[in-house]
Amino acid sequence: MTQPAVGDKAPAINLPRDGGEMVTLSDFAGKKVVLYFYPKDDTPGCTKEAIGFTESVAAFADLDCVILGVSKDSVKKHDKFVAKHDLKIALLSDEDGDVCERYGTWVEKSMYGKTYMGIERATYLIDEGGNIAQVWRKVRVPGHVDAVLDAVRAL
Repeated sequence: MTQPAVGDKAPAINLPRDGGEMVTLSDFAGKKVVLYFYPKDDTPGCTKEAIGFTESVAAFADLDCVILGVSKDSVKKHDKFVAKHDLKIALLSDEDGDVCERYGTWVEKSMYGKTYMGIERATYLIDEGGNIAQVWRKVRVPGHVDAVLDAVRAL
């Protein structure tokens, strides 16, 4: 599956979020959207990333930007993760992996010599017109939220 690139129309999304409400990209027409993919709720890197976005949520909101996290965890797991860490961002549940596939983040990974399929940590910045403005692949968590915030400011 090819990964969407800068300038492409962002692939559609229709997923349940923490709390169970359905979310589509068109819900945010006219706003900027940070769509970040992460491997698993309540793991060290994913927790740091979610807390980082939560700590900066007001700065993103001031720029008319919404933050959406996506993993294959269930809504129930998202609810626990949000409650445990008092997260202020929407976490979308892509249990069947369709959105991960369309964004090219469902990839072969390897650890300790074993290969397996998993979600690549990646972030897409989508502009007010629904087009991809910037892409970060193989994200390293330290400094990432600030880099994304700078990119939103530059739009």
